[in-house]
Parts: sequence; structure tokens; C-alpha cells
Amino acid sequence: MRRLVLLAMAMSMPMAGAGSAIAADASGQGALEGSTRGLYISLIRQARTDGRPRAAIAYLDDFDRQHPDDREAQLLRVNCLLDLGQVTAARTALSRIPSSDRSGAAQAMRGHVFAAEGNWRQAAVQYAAALQVSPADAFIANALGYAWLRAGQSAQAVETLRGAYDLAPDDAVVRNNLMLALTVTGRLAEADGLLSKVADIREKARLRQQVAGEAARLAVAGGGTVSLGS
Repeated sequence: MRRLVLLAMAMSMPMAGAGSAIAADASGQGALEGSTRGLYISLIRQARTDGRPRAAIAYLDDFDRQHPDDREAQLLRVNCLLDLGQVTAARTALSRIPSSDRSGAAQAMRGHVFAAEGNWRQAAVQYAAALQVSPADAFIANALGYAWLRAGQSAQAVETLRGAYDLAPDDAVVRNNLMLALTVTGRLAEADGLLSKVADIREKARLRQQVAGEAARLAVAGGGTVSLGS
């Protein structure tokens, strides 16, 4: 609906003088298309943020008719399919993005797909490449740290997640992953220090139990043991 309103507004604008009419029209049309694209991408992102990945995919299908090779839309489609647990479809959608694309976003997305497939070492390789492109991106660093942890490289995981936490100290997901890595490596005092930043008593108890359970699960999966303390 917003796209139609914008087009109607453009059609009602008065024309400039004859000498510059064609150039002005071309420039205005380009700006309109860019504005419309941005609005539609925002709509798609909002649908995904609201937990409506199927709606986001429906919007993407419509968007693709006008912008069939839009890279941002291609990346959003892969994310939406991963949200739905459709890993094979996500891998197929990812294949539309050329392997020559070495942008941080593209390499991080390859990492997401590898992670969804359970290939944590390859996920770490892709996240590490993405982090080289975007070294200040806390969320890529967080993904890399977790991938290292799942790949059994706990020391690398701790160091990478510390970097992510320095970049985003208020992000709960980054904090929780660092707590998990510290717990897996037996650094319980440091993990408790992070846990102490959680003010709500019930949330703190729930988080302690969740981290301990996940650490134990990772220890079993990796064939090792972990001390969880008292």
C-alpha cells in the first residue's frame, strides 16, 4: 500500500521546464525506486523481527518480481528459511549468492547455514572470514565464538566471546554465550561474575540452570567432562 501511495504522489508532481524535464524525471524516478525498495526491505525485516518469517517470505516473493537480484533480499530469504528450520531450502537460496561475494554479510550467512547443518568447523571458518571484513561487529564475533565452542575449540571460543562482550556488553545473548564458554572451560568464578550482573533473582536462577545444563550437554557431546561447581 505504501508503494502505491508514493507512486501516486510522484505522478501528481508538476513538471519542470522543458530543457531539464527528461533529466529531472530520470533522477526522480531513481530516487523513488530507491525509497520504495528501502520501505519494502524495512517491511520484510519487521515481519521477521515480529516472528513472522512466512509473511517475510511472501513479501520477498513479491519484492523479487521488481528486484530479482537484490543481495540484501537474498540474504533475508536465507535467514527466514533458517528461522523456519528449512535448512535444505536455505542452502539452495544461498547458492544464488555468488561465491565471489566476500562481504561480511555474505560470509556470515554462509556460516549460519553451515551452523544449521551442524558443520561447526566450516561455520567458524566463514565467521572468521566475516569478522576480518567487519572486525567491530559484535554479533559476528559472538557467532564465531559459539561456533568455536561447538567445534571443541573452547580456548578460542572464550577469547573470541570476550571480544564480542567488550563490543556489546549490554547484549544478553553475547553475555550468556561467554558465560557458557567460561563454564565449559571451568572458569566458574568469571562465569559467576557475569551472572552477578543479572539483577532479577528468578532470572538469575533460571540462567544458571540453563548454562549448567548446556555446558553438561556439550561436555557429553564432546566426550569430555566439565566441572559445574556448586
